[in-house]
This record gives sequence, structure tokens and C-alpha cells, in this order.
Amino acid sequence: MEDSGSQSVRSASQEISTEFKTLVDSQDLDSIKQSQNLILGRLQDSNAVLSHFNEYSENCFADVSADFSRNTRLLRSMKSDLDYIFQKLRSLKAKIMETYPDAFPDDSAIEALDQRPDLELPSRNGMQAVVSMRIEADAVFETIGRLRGAITNDPPTK
Repeated sequence: MEDSGSQSVRSASQEISTEFKTLVDSQDLDSIKQSQNLILGRLQDSNAVLSHFNEYSENCFADVSADFSRNTRLLRSMKSDLDYIFQKLRSLKAKIMETYPDAFPDDSAIEALDQRPDLELPSRNGMQAVVSMRIEADAVFETIGRLRGAITNDPPTK
């Protein structure tokens, strides 16, 4: 009884498989298989190219990261140096104003000299700020030059 049952299952499965074979053309299956192999080859090539690019990028990053960190430290050091210089300039200016009250033409120059851009925040007028800082620095140096000449000719009395 089991033989006849398994025999009927086997014949039914063969009949279904032949029906499926008639539904799909073997040339279509071959063309699908060929397309899949072509796509697989392209994906493997792309994977190889991306792996090579990742290795190259990793090497470039290793080369550049040391320079980048060194330059970042240098910029931070330069910023702290500039902060110190501006602090000293403000104190020098205050001493000059104390000794020579008419050394600077008006109060607007004082406000302009003390207003420098915050370099940590991006600014729309960054280039204008740099130009105005340069003009203000020139004015300070010109005033210091005039005062240096005045100091050598007329020492202050206190």
C-alpha cells in the first residue's frame, strides 16, 4: 500500500514538474541565468574597485591626518598668541591714553579697535572684518609711531 502511495506521489510530482517546464521556456531560463552571471561579474568588479578605493582612502587619510592635527594645533597656538597680542595692545593703548589723553582722535576709534571678530564663529562679513582689523592695526601703529616721536622729544611728567 505504501508503494502504491509513494508511486502515485512520484508520478504526480513528475506530472507537475513537466507542466512547470512547459510554462517556462528553457531559452528564457538560460538568458536569465546569463544575465545573472553578467550582473554577478559586474558586482564583483565594483566590489574590487570599492575595496581598492577604500584602501587608497585609508592610506591618504593616514598621511593627511598627522598634518591636519599638527596644523590644527598650530592654528590654536596662533589664536592664543593673537589673543595675548590683542590683550597687550589694549593694555598698551590704555596706558597711552592715560599718559597722552589726546593720542587718539575720538571714541569711535577706541570702539573700533576693541571690536574684533570671533574667529570661532563663521561670519558673513569675515573678509570685511579682516580688512577693518588691518586698517585699525595700521592706525594703532601710526599712533604709536607718533607717540614714540613725541616721547623721545618730550618725556611725560607725572
